[in-house]
Amino acid sequence: MHNIEPFYNWRHLYTSEEDEQSPFFGREYSEFQYVNTVYNYYIHPQWDEFGSRTLYSKILFVDYQFNFAIIELLGEWNDCIENDIMTLKRDVIDIMTASGINKFILITENVMNFHSSDDCYYEEWWDDIRDEGGWIVSLNMPEHTRQEFERARIDNYVNLLDVDKWRTFQPQHLYNLVDNLMIRRLE
Repeated sequence: MHNIEPFYNWRHLYTSEEDEQSPFFGREYSEFQYVNTVYNYYIHPQWDEFGSRTLYSKILFVDYQFNFAIIELLGEWNDCIENDIMTLKRDVIDIMTASGINKFILITENVMNFHSSDDCYYEEWWDDIRDEGGWIVSLNMPEHTRQEFERARIDNYVNLLDVDKWRTFQPQHLYNLVDNLMIRRLE
């Protein structure tokens, strides 16, 4: 697990620790001190801890002009015991929506498990952004995790999409691709 780094090829375009509107503004990272764990396995120190013991994030890119964010996630998404969606919503998403972000691309290919509870926080998140034309997309979620999302009907609020080779895109191009897919899907 310690070898899985957040995607870093856009760091010349955006870093959340230097963005004054970011919930992670001012964070300092070590390349050598491994502190956080998932399943008792250390994870790379570039991942951001936001209050969950099993789910970590990295804000890869934010565009305040086009009101979108790309966030990569790692770990186990556990709403049943940890209430990860509440923590994510309150400590990350609410700060971003207050800054005008209403379109969220969640890179979820490293979300290994999902344990559901109710869908109240997903519904709240959806209600907060839909009037401004917002949406929430999960990209490349593993099949077994995706099935749990669908079984819990979270896909009513979070659209599950697959985009091959998303790392080859620049952030604006990835956003345009997803936005066009969402326009067709929401029509």
